[in-house]
Amino acid sequence: LHHYLRLMRYSQDSMDSAPYFDENRESVHTYQIINWFYERNINVHYLHIGNFTPSAVDGEQLHVDHKGIIWKGTGEVPVSRCSEICSVGSRKKPRETIHSCCYDCVPCSEGEFSNMTDSETCIKCPSHEWPNEKKDRCEAKIIEFLSFQNDTIASIFSFLTVFGCFVTSMIFAIFIIYRDTPIVKANNRNLSYLLLISIFLSFLSVFWFLGRPSNVTCRLRETSFGILFSVAISSLLAKTLLVFVAFKSTKPGSSWRKMVGMKLPYSIVLLGLSIQVAICVVWLLVSPPFQDLDTQSYQGRIIICCNEGSVFGFYLVLGYLSLLASVSFVLAFMVRTLPDSFNEAKYITFSMLLFCSVWITMIPAYLSTRGKYMVAVEVFAVLASSTGLLGCVFFPKCFIILFRPETNKKSALL
Repeated sequence: LHHYLRLMRYSQDSMDSAPYFDENRESVHTYQIINWFYERNINVHYLHIGNFTPSAVDGEQLHVDHKGIIWKGTGEVPVSRCSEICSVGSRKKPRETIHSCCYDCVPCSEGEFSNMTDSETCIKCPSHEWPNEKKDRCEAKIIEFLSFQNDTIASIFSFLTVFGCFVTSMIFAIFIIYRDTPIVKANNRNLSYLLLISIFLSFLSVFWFLGRPSNVTCRLRETSFGILFSVAISSLLAKTLLVFVAFKSTKPGSSWRKMVGMKLPYSIVLLGLSIQVAICVVWLLVSPPFQDLDTQSYQGRIIICCNEGSVFGFYLVLGYLSLLASVSFVLAFMVRTLPDSFNEAKYITFSMLLFCSVWITMIPAYLSTRGKYMVAVEVFAVLASSTGLLGCVFFPKCFIILFRPETNKKSALL
């Protein structure tokens, strides 16, 4: 076959025939590059647009008139690619076809980036970083907590806390000034002082919830409200029991008179406080609250929060408060119909009802929120509970002291 191929002759443009191959078996003829195109999609035309001369020196073998080429369709130069170039922030996804070189460009998933074109894969950002809008690099995540400086919620809570402390201080001052009046002396004024102090400190404990959490503030915030409210509710429980004992002791020959002179109210407060303190101490020793970084709840943000450590310890504190409040509510409800001189039980009933309502609604709201809004729910519960105790127990007395002094007499209470 080679023998006959070497003898084959070739003619072009009616020129004399010449051998097709030279002695080196290479073509000696010039190739014409023809552009075929349709005119009106009917007639085929041929356009000579260039030549290829194998015998020419390197670099001059091919000559093409690019401007003379007539491309099919729009007339634009076709792109010899089945896929576009994938930009940064995306990756190539192979198509499920027979052409393995064809692919689609898909954006990087959340938390991933790519910083080069036609990237095969996306790179996952570190846990403390998040991709920017273009997803071509990682940036530090936004740090979030209930801040004093630039958070409206924290500013509102701070104002309410200061206002609550101010009102509590004013009521305490009124009780000191009118300490010898019957309405202040009724039902043990020392318990009233203790209750006011615990409410004042409960308002102040809100500041443990605001600002950047730390291990210290996390432990203080989770235990302080439990201990302070234990003092407050134990004081109300002691007041309620004192009302009951005082009424029973008015009957001739009653054995309850022996308990009037005893330090029963203070024993109740001390017992109620001691149990809560013991719970908090065990909680702090076994699995205390600590500062935690939540990088999963919100995209692009790191939430600095307090981890309860032992969830059982947290709910045990709440459970004990609920037990104290329930006992105080039931006892106050039972003695609410006593004569007017002992009607403080009515206000204690309302205060305990409000206290229980606040914390019952707080728990599902607390569990369904994340980040600084979880802290906001807890702060709201503390503020609402403190305000409820202050308003229900002390506002009626202050109203009588300031605006109805004629009823603040011993004869009016008999």
